[in-house]
Amino acid sequence: MHQVVVMGVSGVGKTTVAIALAAALGWPYAEGDDFHPEGNVAKMAAGVPLTDDDRWPWLRSIGAWMTAEIAAGRSAVVTCSALRRSYRDVLREGRPEVVFCHLTADPDLTGARVSHRTDHYMPASLLPSQLAVLEPLQPDEPGFEVPADGDVSRVVAQALDALRDR
Repeated sequence: MHQVVVMGVSGVGKTTVAIALAAALGWPYAEGDDFHPEGNVAKMAAGVPLTDDDRWPWLRSIGAWMTAEIAAGRSAVVTCSALRRSYRDVLREGRPEVVFCHLTADPDLTGARVSHRTDHYMPASLLPSQLAVLEPLQPDEPGFEVPADGDVSRVVAQALDALRDR
């Protein structure tokens, strides 16, 4: 059983890849942004970066969702930026089933994607703050990186291969 956290900065394609990955595996999917308290959403919409104190309750909510999936005996896929190791540690705490799929792309590409969005509350102005705090997966963390700069089907195929190799 796995709880796959599709992670990375805004605009890297977390939602698109996670939905396709969950569909390919036949697993439940959850959008990490849906777990944000209203205050976090309002803060980001105003162009204010979140603090760690803003993030802890959000991360614990995602963790609780994964715990419920584990208790139900289901593998699942969820999106979460999971930018810092300390955030990923919260997501993994007591959940050995968690594996991270870190989507990576050139900052120019993610910036272009974010600036062309019309249906998301996070403005492109916050991308530099995400890039500044991003800590790549470490060798002792359960997960893998997948370049997200190409066709979605190719990105998902690479993620599936990496997940099967675990």
